[in-house]
Amino acid sequence: MENDITFLGKIIRVDSNIVEVEISDNIPSSSPIIEGKVYKIGQIGTFVKMPIGNVVSYGIVSSVSNTPSKLNDSELKQTIGSRFLTVSLVGEKIGNGDFEKGIGLYPTINDEVHIVTETDLVDIYGKGSIGSTPIGKHSSSDNLDVFIDVHKLVLRHAAILGSTGSGKSNTTVGIIKRIINDYSNSRMVLIDPHGEYASAFPEAKVFKINDQVNPLYIPFWLMNFDELAYFLVGAKPTDDQRPEYRLLRELVVQFKKENCRLKAGDVNQDYITADSPIPFNSRKLWHEMNWWLNASFSSTKKDEQTKEDSEKYLKTLEGQLTKDTGDHENLQGAKFHSHLDTAANTPPYKSQHNEYYSYEKKLLSRLRDGRYNFMFHPGDYKDADSPKDLHNLLNDWIGNHQRLTILDLSNVPFEVLDIAVGLITRFVYDSMFWGRNEIRTGKNRPLFLAYDEAHSYLGKNDATSYAKVAVEKIFKEGRKFGLGALVISQRPSEISETILSQVGTFIALRLTNSSDQSIVKSLAPDNMNSLIDLLPSLRIGEAIVVGEAIKIPSRIRLPLQNPRPDSADPKLVEKWKIEFAEDLQCYQKVVTKIREQKL
Repeated sequence: MENDITFLGKIIRVDSNIVEVEISDNIPSSSPIIEGKVYKIGQIGTFVKMPIGNVVSYGIVSSVSNTPSKLNDSELKQTIGSRFLTVSLVGEKIGNGDFEKGIGLYPTINDEVHIVTETDLVDIYGKGSIGSTPIGKHSSSDNLDVFIDVHKLVLRHAAILGSTGSGKSNTTVGIIKRIINDYSNSRMVLIDPHGEYASAFPEAKVFKINDQVNPLYIPFWLMNFDELAYFLVGAKPTDDQRPEYRLLRELVVQFKKENCRLKAGDVNQDYITADSPIPFNSRKLWHEMNWWLNASFSSTKKDEQTKEDSEKYLKTLEGQLTKDTGDHENLQGAKFHSHLDTAANTPPYKSQHNEYYSYEKKLLSRLRDGRYNFMFHPGDYKDADSPKDLHNLLNDWIGNHQRLTILDLSNVPFEVLDIAVGLITRFVYDSMFWGRNEIRTGKNRPLFLAYDEAHSYLGKNDATSYAKVAVEKIFKEGRKFGLGALVISQRPSEISETILSQVGTFIALRLTNSSDQSIVKSLAPDNMNSLIDLLPSLRIGEAIVVGEAIKIPSRIRLPLQNPRPDSADPKLVEKWKIEFAEDLQCYQKVVTKIREQKL
């Protein structure tokens, strides 16, 4: 076989998963033409094969040198003019069987090494099978599709990583399009913090804050009590020993139990807790706090100051006998006869219920902040009397006739992005958990959740991140209930280690930061480090795919998608050559948008 045009040389050293090859001096060309295609010998990341009887072992070239790795000084002169390859073993093919990862029969000294041709690459990567879909072309061949296992990509979770401008958004669009085009019953939800992806998916269902057709609503009452207390009044779970925290919990439970008759079905009051996703009116909650702080009573003793007692001190409206109980919808508190209008020893007396003092002011401020209307005024999901309930919201997000739903969070205030993502994630997770045996959801219709710009809200150093806790739960347990996840980020070193440790497939585009590269390298197989070392030199749209969803770690080229996501760089040179006249009205509009926090 040394006369074959594919012959490279022979093995001179075998060391665990590494073999060293001395290239034959008799090779006529360093760029042989085989079956009409030019092959360049010694390219980093290219394949070689080692036939041993009916077993063919395959490896990837990791380094090229003019001296062997282990050499005595006395032997140096003998190697002048020779070339040596270091090869990482990756798998084998037995007879006419399929290629398999791992090595059963190791090659040994003087075994032949040959160039891998396109025909061999087809043997390695296959021609696709049921459950696989092509995502791009192999970097060494324009004719070779690279397939990924969709089951493992989704349910073993995945990550798309790459520096700014490397092609992350294009890769994300390409993979999602392949899945939704190939699988008619697939369904995906894409969390889009910057509003980039709607342009790439004209057929998708897009929900966006203040949108006239599909407005995005995330009802505040979806939160569990810890999230609710933090969001409404800034209270933390560590405050659970404070009386105002316990009273707030009791008030929330009371309001939720009053609304047990719901559009999705009645709920047994005995099962309702402060964490139950039951609608209630946040303005009524404020009004109740305000009442207890400002009411007048006939007794100075706190235990004797009751609502019934304070009723007689409510002011009457001008010219009417009606008591002024206030208006919770307009954030107007009840009016009482003041204790300051009478002698100190004469009723009415000042309220002793001061526990809500700080909470009431914080809640009022939050309710008056228009940026949070998508949570406090969630359209048809406002309260128990509203025409829609959570089953409608679930149907809109994951049960509609479109296979892809985009939740555009570009108008969500940064301060609440964490809780918004956490709420969406936990609600979807709960629906898959409790509906895991239902016919149209759960394990019978798996769901893929994609998180763009994941480093913004899934940071490893943020101990109080509600989004991180919710997403980590999906990565740890989601596959059992048919729920998979994809994180997309330019800074993998900033993402939760729990999330990255559960990722089964990495699609890594160009990464220039050494700490980001080290994250990918630490999670890749040890013998693939040479491939990972190529990360900073990858071209735009090129990626290294490593993990369970692909037969063998590979360098691939991803096709350019059209229509494209709205993530391209501005046309700087073109725009800077245009003459612009001074326009004060332009900046008036900008300032108004800043103040209103609306695009």
